[in-house]
Amino acid sequence: MAYTTIDDPSAYFQNKAYTGGSGDTAHTFDGNSDMQPDMVWIKNRAQLDNHAVIDSLRGSRKWLGPNVADAEDSNNSAYLVSFDSDGFTTSDTDVVGKNGETYISWNWKAGTTGSGTTNGSKAYSYSASPESGFSVVTYTGNATAGHLIPHGMGKVPRLIHIKSRGDDNGWHSGTTVSASGWNDHAYLHLTNAFGTDANQFGATPDSTNFRLGTGTGTNGNNGTRFAMCFADVQGYQKIGKYIGSAGDKFVYTGFQPKFIFLKWLTGTENWTLYDTARNPINGPNDNFIVADTNSGDNANTDDLDMLSNGFLLNRNHNRANADGQPYVFLAIAEHPFVTSTGIPTTAF
Repeated sequence: MAYTTIDDPSAYFQNKAYTGGSGDTAHTFDGNSDMQPDMVWIKNRAQLDNHAVIDSLRGSRKWLGPNVADAEDSNNSAYLVSFDSDGFTTSDTDVVGKNGETYISWNWKAGTTGSGTTNGSKAYSYSASPESGFSVVTYTGNATAGHLIPHGMGKVPRLIHIKSRGDDNGWHSGTTVSASGWNDHAYLHLTNAFGTDANQFGATPDSTNFRLGTGTGTNGNNGTRFAMCFADVQGYQKIGKYIGSAGDKFVYTGFQPKFIFLKWLTGTENWTLYDTARNPINGPNDNFIVADTNSGDNANTDDLDMLSNGFLLNRNHNRANADGQPYVFLAIAEHPFVTSTGIPTTAF
């Protein structure tokens, strides 16, 4: 059985659906009240606004849009007023909190910080959660293959997204589950399939560092970069691969998910996000948002059900379940299937 080390997933990750207010507005989490987020990913559900990723390492007034290649924005068109002990406070700007408009946020806790110089004598900083397999990293590139970037997780990353902060070189994504592993590469802000490009990552990361090639996207000389890193944690978080089916397809995770992020590995298709804050468990309609466009909720689908030990894809379609095709997914737990003491949790 998939015993977990995290009995309360809401201490490390929470979905939050909210409505923007007049002026600065605090948004309190519905789960663990002691979770202060270190990274918040926000999307307006109804308007054609950019996504916004904001983190405590770079500061609450700097944001990057996963759907665009644009450089980091710090002109206050979208920002958080603060990361709070039980949520976050938004400004009343269109991207994160316009009065009366609806939003979804996905929120991660990191907390353990570190900084120094890499093996290439370049600066790095991270905020990491070894317990939950997550970190955000900033670093300066050196355009030299074999550049090692500390990530702070103490676990091997299985999915990494990297963005240049100072220019419009887009989001570069790598995963261990792609056909050629870290010699493959895709773009978070585009629908392209994963393809071979050993210059971006080029080597398998380890529990201390991720490794870079000579590519300007991930390791341009003297350019500053931002990275999101994810590792497997039994019973809490899983980065995996499945093969689509002509009919229903069950994907085992070892827990009931509350967040799923997936992409067709070999085909042209969106990066797609599902969560339980917008969707009732096993409801007839699933709202999904795609990471690579500025569109809001896409509703009235029946893509998947989140079950006690995984998720069930309900129909055949390219977005999540093309027959015989490989997909990468990141899933995070609502409930563990089996607690750290070996007690099964309630099945849903």
